[in-house]
Order: sequence, then structure tokens, then C-alpha cells
Amino acid sequence: MRELAAHLLRWHVANTPYALATVVRVTGSAPRPAGATMAVDASGNVRGSLSGGCVEGAVYELCQEVLESGEPVRRTYGYSDADAFAVGLTCGGELDIFVHRITPAEYPAVEAALDPSGPMAFVRDLSSGVVAALGPESATGADFDRAVVREARAMLDTGATGVRVVGCADRERTVFVESFAPPPRMLIFGATDFAAALCRVGRLLGYRVSVCEARPAFADHARMPDADEVVRDWPHRYLRRTPVDARTVICVLTHDPKFDIPVLTEALRLPVAYVGAMGSRKADRDRRVRLRAAGLSEHELRRLHSPIGLELGGHTPEETAVSIGAEIVAVRRGGSARPLSATERPIHAGELRVATGHAIGN
Repeated sequence: MRELAAHLLRWHVANTPYALATVVRVTGSAPRPAGATMAVDASGNVRGSLSGGCVEGAVYELCQEVLESGEPVRRTYGYSDADAFAVGLTCGGELDIFVHRITPAEYPAVEAALDPSGPMAFVRDLSSGVVAALGPESATGADFDRAVVREARAMLDTGATGVRVVGCADRERTVFVESFAPPPRMLIFGATDFAAALCRVGRLLGYRVSVCEARPAFADHARMPDADEVVRDWPHRYLRRTPVDARTVICVLTHDPKFDIPVLTEALRLPVAYVGAMGSRKADRDRRVRLRAAGLSEHELRRLHSPIGLELGGHTPEETAVSIGAEIVAVRRGGSARPLSATERPIHAGELRVATGHAIGN
């Protein structure tokens, strides 16, 4: 939607109501991803595209109907439909399109979502059409309940977009959350077998995964196929020049003081979400002595998760990667890292199901 910002803001200045049509679900082969948007005003002006031309004609007529009635509509177009050729979607995919009317009452939420200065989740109730823009600490527009707000912000945190069903029975709400934020970063130092396994876990958790390795023989993308990038550089030097934020997680798997100490000295002074380092308890004690000698304070050292990961009893790289990923989730989400059977805390902040109706665990 942000690609339409200039056009939509001009319509806002002119107090022009318009219909916003958005791809909320894609299956199979389809030309545009979820979040693709087309807008139509009362004069018939069109901005944006949903399918590279496949279904625009049908959705254009639907937008005009919604503009007149004010009632939101969700409709599916796909190759299995009898009118697939009529709408032109012959590429073998299926699109769910949601159309709702935007009036001056919704302008503040739309404008907040269009603001490029920071991450924002644009939330739409797929029954009522009400909208809200939710930042990490801000909210504009409709007053969604806490379960919806919590889920939208969790999706924003990972840059996810999609349909969610929140709540149950008469409190159930189906919403479409469109995140305007890059995925968080996972920085892995050391291209080991453990790093290769952690790349897979990192991608599963929604991170953009970068592996940094100083040794030329090991800095090979073929060894780390699940990494988004493999960088050949000294770890501390790479960390100094790469962007990080409060969502970034750093995993030091080099297990070598000449690499560990310089990069951890940098990492523990950065405003990141998590810093962990691999090694035995003896290696950890020695590492902390060296880090104190490098000038780190006790407050900074308390941020270090070392030895890295939760005690799951695993041995293989894959089991170790799961334990690291689990610790990262627990640290970032405030989990106890204890078995659910041993706690009395609510399992879910609010019952949540994906659009297919399957329950989501934690």
C-alpha cells in the first residue's frame, strides 16, 4: 500500500472517499503477493494493481459497488472458479481480495500506516472493515482488543503479513495484518555445522540470517544454503559496519577467543535483543574474565547468554540450534523457558488461529 502513498494522500487532502482493494491471501501461482493493493475513487480513477491485469476489471466493478453501499466485501478469484477465464486468472493461482471503503474517518489510520519513518502494522477487520495502524508503541484508528493488538505487533516484529483469526465463539475476529517493516536480523558469527543448523531455525522464526566468517575456506555460501548472506570478514569489523536494531539477535559460534572477545565486546554494547555465545562452562568463565579485562561492566556482561541455548539435553547441531532458537524466543517474548505442564501461566495471550482455522501453539 505504501507505493500508493502519494496518490492516497492527495485524495485525503481533497476529502475524496475511495475503495481500497487488497490481496489478503494467495495460494498456488499468482502474480502478486498478499498486501498488493488497488484503490478506486468515486470518479472511477484507479491507482495500483492486484494481479498484473488478471482480475482488475472484476475488482474495479466490486470497488464501485462497495463505494456505493459502504459494505466491505471479501471475494475469492481462482483457476477453479467457473469464471476463471472471465476474470483472466489463468496462471493456476487463487486470490482472496478484500474491498472496503475509506472515508475521512479512516484517513488518520491510513496516513499513519503510510508514514515511511518507522515500522507500522495496518490492521483491517475483515467483517466490519474498520482499520487501525499499530506501531511498536503507538496506535491510530479503531480500538482493537488486546489480543488483536498483541498479535499484530508480534507480526510487525517479524515483518509478517497475513490473515489471522483471534478469539473464539462470539468474540472471534478475523483480521488482515499488513506489516511495513523489514524482518529482524539474526547475525551468526562462525560458519560451523551448528551455524548451518541455526540458519534453518532462524529462517523458520522469521529472521533475515547473515553468517560472518573470517576464514576464507569456511566463508562459502554452499556450506550455509539457508543463510540470506555469507560474509567474509573479521566478526567485530563486520558488526561495526552492519545495521542492527532492538530486534536483532547475535549468536557467536566461533568458539575461539581471538574472534569471540572482539565481537562480544562490540555486541554487548549495542541496543540489540539478544547476544549469545557458544562454549563450555570453563570456556565461558575464561571468556568473561577476558571481557572484563576488555573493559565490559558487570551490567553489560549480564546481557550475555553463555553458554548459549536452553538445557534440552541435545547433542547434534540441529538439536543445539533448536535450543538456541528456543532461548531467543523465551528472551524476546518473556517466556519462562519451563515446561507448560509445570506452569500456571496462560498458554496463549488470546486464542489465535490462522485463517485455515488451525490452532497456533507457542
